[in-house]
Amino acid sequence: MFADIGWSELLMVGFVALIVIGPKDLPKAMRFAGQWVGKARGMARQFRSGFDAMVREAELAEMEKKWAEENARIMREHPMAGLLSDSSPSPAVPAPPAEPATGMPENLLPDGEDQPPVMTEKPVVRDAPDKGVDAGGDAAPETGTDKSAS
Repeated sequence: MFADIGWSELLMVGFVALIVIGPKDLPKAMRFAGQWVGKARGMARQFRSGFDAMVREAELAEMEKKWAEENARIMREHPMAGLLSDSSPSPAVPAPPAEPATGMPENLLPDGEDQPPVMTEKPVVRDAPDKGVDAGGDAAPETGTDKSAS
């Protein structure tokens, strides 16, 4: 903002303002100038955001136009891709495998599962920890004398 004004010029303006306005009214004048600068910045910010919104809308319209042109070019090159009906089989999709004569597909197990069950480790169930057992279920190290040994 003050790119062309050096510290010496700014100090001179402040000194002249102090003499002309006076020390009593200088804070009021600075507050008024600050409010005015704040309003000017707000208007500039609003203008910039409106301009940015217009640029975004123009870019979006341009991208939509390019997308429509590219879509039309693809549809001209591959006209049958979007016109296939459900009744005619697609050459790119293989036909499903035929089921055996038993009426049950080969890949199903007798109980109706697709795959055999995954084996997991059986979870270890432990009782709530006592005073003599740490959180891992192991016995806590002895800190004093053992009363059961006597």
